[in-house]
Amino acid sequence: MRDEDSIAPTSAEGRPPAVLQVVPSLVSGGVERGTIEIAGALAAAGWRSCVASAGGPMVRELARAGAEHVELPLASKNPITICRNGEALGELIERLGIDIVHARSRAPAWSAWRAVRMTGRRFVTTFHNVYPTDLPFKRHYNAVMARGDRVIAISHFVAEHAARTYGIGDERLRTIHRGVDMAIFDPAKVGAERVAALARQWRVPDGAPVVMLPGRLTRWKGSLDLIAAVARLGRRDLCVVLVGEPQRGGFRRELERTIARSGIGEAFRIVEGCRDMAAAYMLADVVVSASADPEGFGRVIVEAQAMGRPVVATDHGGARETVIPGETGWLARPRDPDSLAAALAHALALDAEARARYARRAIAHVAAAFTRERMCAETLAVYEELLPRKILEAAAPATARYAVSG
Repeated sequence: MRDEDSIAPTSAEGRPPAVLQVVPSLVSGGVERGTIEIAGALAAAGWRSCVASAGGPMVRELARAGAEHVELPLASKNPITICRNGEALGELIERLGIDIVHARSRAPAWSAWRAVRMTGRRFVTTFHNVYPTDLPFKRHYNAVMARGDRVIAISHFVAEHAARTYGIGDERLRTIHRGVDMAIFDPAKVGAERVAALARQWRVPDGAPVVMLPGRLTRWKGSLDLIAAVARLGRRDLCVVLVGEPQRGGFRRELERTIARSGIGEAFRIVEGCRDMAAAYMLADVVVSASADPEGFGRVIVEAQAMGRPVVATDHGGARETVIPGETGWLARPRDPDSLAAALAHALALDAEARARYARRAIAHVAAAFTRERMCAETLAVYEELLPRKILEAAAPATARYAVSG
Protein backbone atom coordinates (compact mmCIF):
# COMPACT_ATOMS: atom_id res chain seq x y z
CA MET A 1 0.00 0.00 0.00
CA ARG A 2 1.28 3.44 -0.90
CA ASP A 3 0.98 6.56 1.18
CA GLU A 4 -0.17 9.65 -0.69
CA ASP A 5 3.06 11.49 0.15
CA SER A 6 5.07 8.84 -1.77
CA ILE A 7 3.21 9.49 -5.05
CA ALA A 8 5.06 11.91 -7.29
CA PRO A 9 3.10 14.72 -8.96
CA THR A 10 2.61 14.76 -12.72
CA SER A 11 3.14 17.67 -15.05
CA ALA A 12 0.29 19.34 -16.88
CA GLU A 13 2.05 18.93 -20.24
CA GLY A 14 3.03 15.71 -21.94
CA ARG A 15 1.46 13.43 -19.40
CA PRO A 16 -0.99 10.55 -19.74
CA PRO A 17 -4.60 10.96 -18.61
CA ALA A 18 -5.13 10.34 -14.91
CA VAL A 19 -8.20 8.77 -13.28
CA LEU A 20 -8.93 8.55 -9.56
CA GLN A 21 -11.53 5.98 -8.47
CA VAL A 22 -13.02 6.35 -4.99
CA VAL A 23 -14.62 3.49 -3.03
CA PRO A 24 -15.31 2.96 0.68
CA SER A 25 -12.77 0.14 1.14
CA LEU A 26 -11.01 -2.71 -0.65
CA VAL A 27 -12.08 -5.63 1.51
CA SER A 28 -14.29 -7.78 -0.73
CA GLY A 29 -17.26 -7.58 -3.08
CA GLY A 30 -18.27 -6.90 -6.65
CA VAL A 31 -17.80 -3.12 -6.50
CA GLU A 32 -14.25 -3.59 -5.28
CA ARG A 33 -13.53 -6.24 -7.91
CA GLY A 34 -14.75 -3.94 -10.67
CA THR A 35 -12.63 -1.10 -9.29
CA ILE A 36 -9.47 -3.21 -9.48
CA GLU A 37 -10.31 -4.43 -12.98
CA ILE A 38 -10.77 -0.88 -14.27
CA ALA A 39 -7.62 0.24 -12.44
CA GLY A 40 -5.66 -2.48 -14.21
CA ALA A 41 -7.16 -1.59 -17.60
CA LEU A 42 -6.17 2.06 -17.13
CA ALA A 43 -2.61 1.08 -16.26
CA ALA A 44 -2.46 -1.29 -19.24
CA ALA A 45 -3.62 1.54 -21.51
CA GLY A 46 -0.79 3.76 -20.28
CA TRP A 47 -3.00 6.01 -18.16
CA ARG A 48 -2.26 7.00 -14.61
CA SER A 49 -4.50 4.89 -12.39
CA CYS A 50 -5.23 5.78 -8.76
CA VAL A 51 -7.71 4.53 -6.18
CA ALA A 52 -8.61 6.12 -2.84
CA SER A 53 -10.24 4.01 -0.14
CA ALA A 54 -10.04 3.06 3.52
CA GLY A 55 -7.84 0.14 2.49
CA GLY A 56 -8.16 -3.59 2.93
CA PRO A 57 -6.67 -6.87 1.69
CA MET A 58 -7.45 -6.16 -1.97
CA VAL A 59 -4.96 -3.26 -2.00
CA ARG A 60 -2.31 -5.86 -2.85
CA GLU A 61 -4.21 -6.76 -6.01
CA LEU A 62 -4.37 -3.09 -6.90
CA ALA A 63 -0.60 -2.81 -6.67
CA ARG A 64 -0.18 -5.88 -8.87
CA ALA A 65 -2.49 -4.25 -11.43
CA GLY A 66 -0.09 -1.30 -11.68
CA ALA A 67 -2.29 1.24 -9.89
CA GLU A 68 -1.60 3.53 -6.94
CA HIS A 69 -3.55 3.56 -3.69
CA VAL A 70 -4.22 6.39 -1.27
CA GLU A 71 -5.71 5.57 2.11
CA LEU A 72 -8.52 7.83 3.34
CA PRO A 73 -11.45 7.05 5.68
CA LEU A 74 -13.89 7.01 2.75
CA ALA A 75 -16.13 4.33 4.29
CA SER A 76 -17.35 6.82 6.89
CA LYS A 77 -20.83 8.35 6.57
CA ASN A 78 -20.08 10.97 9.21
CA PRO A 79 -20.76 14.39 7.62
CA ILE A 80 -17.67 15.92 9.22
CA THR A 81 -15.46 13.12 7.92
CA ILE A 82 -17.04 13.39 4.47
CA CYS A 83 -16.18 17.11 4.39
CA ARG A 84 -12.62 16.43 5.50
CA ASN A 85 -12.28 13.72 2.88
CA GLY A 86 -13.47 16.20 0.26
CA GLU A 87 -10.69 18.59 1.21
CA ALA A 88 -8.11 15.78 1.16
CA LEU A 89 -9.31 14.54 -2.22
CA GLY A 90 -9.16 18.07 -3.62
CA GLU A 91 -5.52 18.39 -2.57
CA LEU A 92 -4.78 14.95 -4.00
CA ILE A 93 -6.41 15.77 -7.33
CA GLU A 94 -4.26 18.86 -7.72
CA ARG A 95 -1.06 17.11 -6.66
CA LEU A 96 -1.52 14.14 -9.00
CA GLY A 97 -2.95 16.05 -11.94
CA ILE A 98 -6.13 13.97 -11.91
CA ASP A 99 -8.44 14.56 -14.88
CA ILE A 100 -11.43 12.41 -13.92
CA VAL A 101 -12.78 11.29 -10.55
CA HIS A 102 -14.95 8.15 -10.61
CA ALA A 103 -17.15 7.54 -7.55
CA ARG A 104 -18.56 4.04 -7.08
CA SER A 105 -20.42 4.40 -3.78
CA ARG A 106 -22.52 7.06 -2.10
CA ALA A 107 -20.48 8.09 0.95
CA PRO A 108 -17.22 8.59 -0.98
CA ALA A 109 -19.21 10.15 -3.82
CA TRP A 110 -20.18 13.06 -1.57
CA SER A 111 -16.52 13.67 -0.77
CA ALA A 112 -15.60 13.33 -4.44
CA TRP A 113 -18.38 15.74 -5.46
CA ARG A 114 -17.00 18.31 -3.05
CA ALA A 115 -13.50 17.78 -4.43
CA VAL A 116 -14.42 18.10 -8.12
CA ARG A 117 -16.33 21.30 -7.40
CA MET A 118 -13.19 22.68 -5.75
CA THR A 119 -10.88 21.64 -8.57
CA GLY A 120 -13.05 21.85 -11.69
CA ARG A 121 -12.35 18.24 -12.70
CA ARG A 122 -14.78 15.90 -14.44
CA PHE A 123 -16.97 13.57 -12.40
CA VAL A 124 -18.16 10.03 -13.19
CA THR A 125 -20.45 7.92 -10.99
CA THR A 126 -21.60 4.31 -11.16
CA PHE A 127 -25.01 3.09 -10.01
CA HIS A 128 -24.39 -0.47 -8.84
CA ASN A 129 -27.99 -1.13 -7.86
CA VAL A 130 -31.40 0.41 -7.33
CA TYR A 131 -30.97 2.42 -4.15
CA PRO A 132 -33.98 2.61 -1.79
CA THR A 133 -35.85 5.91 -1.74
CA ASP A 134 -38.46 5.17 0.92
CA LEU A 135 -37.23 7.98 3.20
CA PRO A 136 -36.72 11.61 2.11
CA PHE A 137 -33.18 11.67 3.50
CA LYS A 138 -32.30 8.51 1.57
CA ARG A 139 -33.43 10.07 -1.69
CA HIS A 140 -31.18 13.08 -1.06
CA TYR A 141 -28.28 10.86 0.02
CA ASN A 142 -28.58 8.73 -3.12
CA ALA A 143 -28.92 11.72 -5.44
CA VAL A 144 -25.18 12.42 -5.45
CA MET A 145 -24.82 9.42 -7.75
CA ALA A 146 -26.90 11.28 -10.34
CA ARG A 147 -24.55 14.29 -10.42
CA GLY A 148 -21.86 12.80 -12.64
CA ASP A 149 -20.90 14.36 -15.93
CA ARG A 150 -21.38 10.75 -16.99
CA VAL A 151 -23.45 8.25 -14.99
CA ILE A 152 -22.77 4.56 -15.55
CA ALA A 153 -25.41 1.93 -14.75
CA ILE A 154 -24.40 -1.73 -14.54
CA SER A 155 -27.56 -2.99 -16.26
CA HIS A 156 -30.53 -1.68 -18.22
CA PHE A 157 -32.64 -2.39 -15.13
CA VAL A 158 -30.50 -0.01 -13.06
CA ALA A 159 -30.31 2.54 -15.90
CA GLU A 160 -34.10 2.71 -16.16
CA HIS A 161 -34.35 3.30 -12.42
CA ALA A 162 -31.71 6.04 -12.51
CA ALA A 163 -33.40 7.79 -15.43
CA ARG A 164 -36.88 7.53 -13.96
CA THR A 165 -36.01 8.43 -10.36
CA TYR A 166 -33.37 11.12 -10.88
CA GLY A 167 -34.15 12.44 -14.36
CA ILE A 168 -30.79 11.50 -15.87
CA GLY A 169 -30.94 12.05 -19.62
CA ASP A 170 -29.47 9.92 -22.37
CA GLU A 171 -26.73 12.49 -22.94
CA ARG A 172 -25.19 11.56 -19.56
CA LEU A 173 -26.39 8.01 -18.85
CA ARG A 174 -24.39 4.99 -20.06
CA THR A 175 -25.16 1.29 -19.49
CA ILE A 176 -22.09 -0.90 -19.07
CA HIS A 177 -22.72 -4.46 -17.93
CA ARG A 178 -20.23 -5.91 -15.51
CA GLY A 179 -17.75 -8.36 -16.95
CA VAL A 180 -16.23 -11.72 -16.12
CA ASP A 181 -12.54 -12.54 -16.43
CA MET A 182 -12.76 -15.47 -18.83
CA ALA A 183 -9.10 -16.27 -18.31
CA ILE A 184 -10.08 -17.34 -14.79
CA PHE A 185 -13.60 -18.58 -15.44
CA ASP A 186 -12.67 -21.02 -18.17
CA PRO A 187 -13.70 -24.66 -17.71
CA ALA A 188 -10.74 -25.83 -19.79
CA LYS A 189 -8.35 -24.38 -17.21
CA VAL A 190 -9.84 -26.05 -14.13
CA GLY A 191 -8.19 -29.39 -13.49
CA ALA A 192 -10.04 -32.34 -11.96
CA GLU A 193 -7.79 -32.21 -8.88
CA ARG A 194 -9.07 -28.74 -7.96
CA VAL A 195 -12.68 -29.89 -8.18
CA ALA A 196 -11.93 -33.07 -6.25
CA ALA A 197 -10.21 -31.08 -3.49
CA LEU A 198 -13.31 -28.98 -2.95
CA ALA A 199 -15.55 -32.06 -3.03
CA ARG A 200 -13.47 -33.60 -0.23
CA GLN A 201 -13.35 -30.38 1.77
CA TRP A 202 -17.11 -29.91 1.55
CA ARG A 203 -17.90 -33.61 2.10
CA VAL A 204 -19.81 -33.98 -1.15
CA PRO A 205 -20.93 -37.63 -1.53
CA ASP A 206 -19.69 -39.43 -4.64
CA GLY A 207 -22.23 -39.16 -7.43
CA ALA A 208 -24.49 -36.68 -5.63
CA PRO A 209 -25.94 -33.93 -7.86
CA VAL A 210 -24.72 -30.59 -6.46
CA VAL A 211 -26.95 -27.53 -6.19
CA MET A 212 -24.95 -24.43 -5.29
CA LEU A 213 -26.03 -20.99 -4.12
CA PRO A 214 -23.03 -18.61 -3.95
CA GLY A 215 -23.52 -15.26 -2.24
CA ARG A 216 -23.29 -13.58 1.13
CA LEU A 217 -25.14 -15.40 3.88
CA THR A 218 -27.95 -12.88 4.18
CA ARG A 219 -31.72 -13.26 4.11
CA TRP A 220 -32.25 -11.37 0.86
CA LYS A 221 -30.01 -13.79 -1.10
CA GLY A 222 -32.87 -16.30 -0.93
CA SER A 223 -31.24 -19.23 0.87
CA LEU A 224 -34.40 -19.86 2.92
CA ASP A 225 -36.41 -20.10 -0.30
CA LEU A 226 -33.85 -22.55 -1.68
CA ILE A 227 -34.15 -24.75 1.41
CA ALA A 228 -37.93 -24.82 0.99
CA ALA A 229 -37.62 -25.54 -2.74
CA VAL A 230 -35.25 -28.47 -2.21
CA ALA A 231 -37.58 -29.89 0.44
CA ARG A 232 -40.43 -29.74 -2.11
CA LEU A 233 -38.39 -31.72 -4.64
CA GLY A 234 -38.50 -34.72 -2.30
CA ARG A 235 -35.05 -35.90 -3.40
CA ARG A 236 -32.63 -37.22 -0.82
CA ASP A 237 -29.72 -37.70 -3.22
CA LEU A 238 -28.83 -34.01 -3.58
CA CYS A 239 -25.97 -32.05 -2.00
CA VAL A 240 -26.89 -28.39 -1.55
CA VAL A 241 -23.97 -26.03 -0.87
CA LEU A 242 -24.50 -22.47 0.38
CA VAL A 243 -21.23 -20.62 -0.25
CA GLY A 244 -20.69 -17.14 1.14
CA GLU A 245 -19.26 -14.90 3.79
CA PRO A 246 -21.48 -14.50 6.88
CA GLN A 247 -22.82 -11.08 7.74
CA ARG A 248 -23.35 -9.59 11.16
CA GLY A 249 -26.30 -10.95 13.12
CA GLY A 250 -27.68 -14.40 13.72
CA PHE A 251 -28.80 -15.36 10.22
CA ARG A 252 -26.50 -18.37 10.01
CA ARG A 253 -28.15 -19.78 13.13
CA GLU A 254 -31.56 -19.24 11.52
CA LEU A 255 -30.30 -21.03 8.40
CA GLU A 256 -29.12 -23.98 10.48
CA ARG A 257 -32.46 -24.19 12.33
CA THR A 258 -34.38 -24.06 9.05
CA ILE A 259 -32.19 -26.79 7.54
CA ALA A 260 -32.69 -28.97 10.61
CA ARG A 261 -36.49 -28.60 10.34
CA SER A 262 -36.48 -29.38 6.59
CA GLY A 263 -36.22 -33.11 7.16
CA ILE A 264 -33.27 -33.38 4.75
CA GLY A 265 -30.63 -31.60 6.80
CA GLU A 266 -27.95 -34.09 5.75
CA ALA A 267 -28.14 -32.69 2.18
CA PHE A 268 -26.96 -29.19 3.11
CA ARG A 269 -23.50 -27.67 3.54
CA ILE A 270 -22.79 -24.10 4.67
CA VAL A 271 -19.37 -22.94 3.47
CA GLU A 272 -18.12 -19.58 4.71
CA GLY A 273 -16.23 -18.39 1.66
CA CYS A 274 -14.31 -20.08 -1.14
CA ARG A 275 -10.95 -19.11 -2.65
CA ASP A 276 -11.47 -21.09 -5.86
CA MET A 277 -14.87 -20.19 -7.26
CA ALA A 278 -13.99 -21.45 -10.75
CA ALA A 279 -13.56 -24.96 -9.33
CA ALA A 280 -16.67 -24.51 -7.19
CA TYR A 281 -18.78 -23.82 -10.26
CA MET A 282 -17.32 -26.92 -11.97
CA LEU A 283 -18.38 -29.00 -8.96
CA ALA A 284 -21.98 -27.77 -9.28
CA ASP A 285 -24.64 -29.40 -11.44
CA VAL A 286 -26.77 -26.26 -11.19
CA VAL A 287 -25.96 -22.79 -9.81
CA VAL A 288 -28.73 -20.76 -8.16
CA SER A 289 -29.29 -17.07 -7.50
CA ALA A 290 -32.53 -16.87 -5.50
CA SER A 291 -32.36 -13.20 -4.46
CA ALA A 292 -35.61 -12.02 -2.93
CA ASP A 293 -35.06 -8.46 -4.18
CA PRO A 294 -33.71 -7.53 -7.62
CA GLU A 295 -29.96 -7.69 -8.16
CA GLY A 296 -28.45 -4.77 -10.04
CA PHE A 297 -26.55 -7.24 -12.20
CA GLY A 298 -25.72 -10.57 -10.53
CA ARG A 299 -22.12 -11.54 -11.23
CA VAL A 300 -22.54 -15.09 -9.86
CA ILE A 301 -24.97 -16.09 -12.60
CA VAL A 302 -22.67 -14.78 -15.33
CA GLU A 303 -19.59 -16.46 -13.82
CA ALA A 304 -21.47 -19.76 -13.64
CA GLN A 305 -22.53 -19.50 -17.28
CA ALA A 306 -18.94 -18.74 -18.28
CA MET A 307 -18.08 -22.08 -16.67
CA GLY A 308 -20.79 -23.80 -18.70
CA ARG A 309 -23.11 -24.46 -15.78
CA PRO A 310 -26.92 -24.35 -16.08
CA VAL A 311 -28.31 -21.59 -13.87
CA VAL A 312 -31.53 -20.78 -12.06
CA ALA A 313 -32.18 -17.16 -11.08
CA THR A 314 -35.13 -15.19 -9.80
CA ASP A 315 -37.10 -13.39 -12.49
CA HIS A 316 -36.28 -9.74 -11.83
CA GLY A 317 -33.48 -7.18 -11.97
CA GLY A 318 -30.29 -7.86 -13.85
CA ALA A 319 -31.00 -11.60 -14.19
CA ARG A 320 -33.47 -10.84 -16.97
CA GLU A 321 -30.54 -9.48 -18.99
CA THR A 322 -28.01 -12.21 -18.23
CA VAL A 323 -30.08 -15.43 -18.41
CA ILE A 324 -31.67 -16.68 -21.63
CA PRO A 325 -34.60 -18.80 -20.39
CA GLY A 326 -34.62 -22.26 -21.87
CA GLU A 327 -31.20 -21.77 -23.47
CA THR A 328 -28.71 -20.94 -20.71
CA GLY A 329 -30.92 -21.37 -17.65
CA TRP A 330 -34.28 -20.76 -16.02
CA LEU A 331 -36.00 -17.84 -14.27
CA ALA A 332 -38.20 -18.50 -11.23
CA ARG A 333 -40.67 -16.22 -9.55
CA PRO A 334 -39.07 -14.32 -6.63
CA ARG A 335 -39.91 -15.51 -3.09
CA ASP A 336 -41.71 -18.54 -4.53
CA PRO A 337 -40.24 -21.90 -3.46
CA ASP A 338 -42.66 -23.81 -5.71
CA SER A 339 -41.48 -21.94 -8.81
CA LEU A 340 -37.85 -22.34 -7.73
CA ALA A 341 -38.37 -26.09 -7.19
CA ALA A 342 -39.86 -26.46 -10.68
CA ALA A 343 -36.88 -24.69 -12.26
CA LEU A 344 -34.44 -26.83 -10.26
CA ALA A 345 -36.22 -29.98 -11.39
CA HIS A 346 -35.75 -28.96 -15.04
CA ALA A 347 -32.05 -28.24 -14.52
CA LEU A 348 -31.40 -31.48 -12.64
CA ALA A 349 -33.22 -33.52 -15.28
CA LEU A 350 -30.79 -32.58 -18.09
CA ASP A 351 -28.98 -35.51 -19.59
CA ALA A 352 -25.33 -35.31 -20.65
CA GLU A 353 -26.12 -34.21 -24.20
CA ALA A 354 -28.53 -31.49 -23.07
CA ARG A 355 -26.03 -30.26 -20.47
CA ALA A 356 -23.38 -29.98 -23.16
CA ARG A 357 -25.73 -27.89 -25.33
CA TYR A 358 -26.52 -25.59 -22.38
CA ALA A 359 -22.80 -25.25 -21.66
CA ARG A 360 -21.94 -24.25 -25.23
CA ARG A 361 -24.73 -21.68 -25.37
CA ALA A 362 -23.93 -20.25 -21.93
CA ILE A 363 -20.21 -19.82 -22.63
CA ALA A 364 -20.91 -18.18 -26.01
CA HIS A 365 -23.51 -15.90 -24.40
CA VAL A 366 -21.04 -14.60 -21.80
CA ALA A 367 -18.21 -14.27 -24.32
CA ALA A 368 -20.41 -12.12 -26.55
CA ALA A 369 -21.73 -9.70 -23.96
CA PHE A 370 -20.25 -9.95 -20.46
CA THR A 371 -16.46 -10.08 -20.55
CA ARG A 372 -14.10 -8.07 -18.40
CA GLU A 373 -12.39 -6.75 -21.54
CA ARG A 374 -15.63 -5.38 -22.92
CA MET A 375 -16.54 -3.74 -19.60
CA CYS A 376 -13.12 -2.11 -19.33
CA ALA A 377 -13.05 -0.89 -22.94
CA GLU A 378 -16.52 0.65 -22.62
CA THR A 379 -15.58 2.34 -19.34
CA LEU A 380 -12.41 3.84 -20.84
CA ALA A 381 -14.54 5.08 -23.73
CA VAL A 382 -16.73 6.95 -21.23
CA TYR A 383 -13.64 8.56 -19.72
CA GLU A 384 -12.51 9.57 -23.20
CA GLU A 385 -15.79 11.42 -23.73
CA LEU A 386 -14.76 13.78 -20.93
CA LEU A 387 -11.07 14.30 -21.70
CA PRO A 388 -9.79 17.52 -23.27
CA ARG A 389 -8.84 17.02 -26.93
CA LYS A 390 -5.12 17.63 -26.30
CA ILE A 391 -4.89 14.90 -23.66
CA LEU A 392 -7.15 12.55 -25.62
CA GLU A 393 -4.99 12.79 -28.74
CA ALA A 394 -1.89 11.91 -26.72
CA ALA A 395 -3.71 8.99 -25.08
CA ALA A 396 -5.26 7.45 -28.20
CA PRO A 397 -2.41 5.07 -29.05
CA ALA A 398 -2.32 3.70 -25.49
CA THR A 399 -6.08 3.23 -25.50
CA ALA A 400 -5.86 1.38 -28.78
CA ARG A 401 -3.16 -0.90 -27.35
CA TYR A 402 -5.44 -1.85 -24.47
CA ALA A 403 -8.37 -2.54 -26.80
CA VAL A 404 -6.25 -4.83 -28.96
CA SER A 405 -4.52 -6.64 -26.09
CA GLY A 406 -7.77 -7.00 -24.17
